[in-house]
Amino acid sequence: MSYRALLIWLTLACAGLFLASLLIGPSGIGPIEGLRALITGQGAPGLVMRELRLPRALLGVGVGAALGLSGAAMQGFLRNPLAEPGLIGTTAGAALGAVLAIQTGLYAAFALALPLAALAGAALAVVLIVALAGREARALVLILAGIAVSALAGAATALVLNLAPSPYAAAEIVFWMMGSLADRSMTHVALAAPFLILGAVILLRAGPGLDALSLGEDAAASMGISLSRLRLQIVFGTALMVGAATAVAGAVGFVGLVVPHLLRKHVGASPSRLLPASALGGAVMLLAADIATRVIAPERDLKLGVLTAIVGAPFFLSMIRKLGRET
Repeated sequence: MSYRALLIWLTLACAGLFLASLLIGPSGIGPIEGLRALITGQGAPGLVMRELRLPRALLGVGVGAALGLSGAAMQGFLRNPLAEPGLIGTTAGAALGAVLAIQTGLYAAFALALPLAALAGAALAVVLIVALAGREARALVLILAGIAVSALAGAATALVLNLAPSPYAAAEIVFWMMGSLADRSMTHVALAAPFLILGAVILLRAGPGLDALSLGEDAAASMGISLSRLRLQIVFGTALMVGAATAVAGAVGFVGLVVPHLLRKHVGASPSRLLPASALGGAVMLLAADIATRVIAPERDLKLGVLTAIVGAPFFLSMIRKLGRET
């Protein structure tokens, strides 16, 4: 399959799943009635379509694209197919910020307290990583700084869970950390969209630098690529996208790991071509997973992050086994 055909197929699949996400749900609204209600906005069906299903579908596209694109960027930057967006600590930092908002009760007093706290946690994680690794840090130092920040944020999150004032607060924290797009509104879409768009622009503009870096750091430097600038582009672009995605959807794993690996063989050895393909592929995967949570167990509120982990973890293990055989 050619690269152009791949992008067309992914775009069509994304559009089809977006429409399916709008029309599938437990409310019993038929497809024709649902489309009519989405356009007119009248009555209870209009409220369901515009205030519940439309934000959920939009966030499915945005969050999936963010995870897929940032995963491809991290894998291209580190030249490692096992790299994933949370490696630089933004996911753990965002989770800690959201958990603190739940623990302190801010999320109950202010509707946007939880996503804003998550964004603040992601921003703090990036500041710590840059401070630890430095502007001129090599990839290995950046990875170690990310692991250290993730471990620190994870320990702090566990401490907050341990000190939760009631089992209800602990359950709320655990459920949020499982990841979900349910009960989101257009306010969440408006909050996340600027960060997602800015992060996407930064990462897509880093494509030529990633192509040069695939030849090695010395070769990239000889071609006029500023490695320190490229590192900052990848770190801040990934932080913006993953921080915003985690802020509105919770912790959703494996999308940024699985999607670029599946699509890499169709785009050749060009990281810049993998970036837009992975963005579309991530949106396709997350929309499909979110639809599956509504179809498999609609009465049990199956969490999105749980489903992606069930699918992604065996794939991750197979990747490790394959790499072990090749060495």
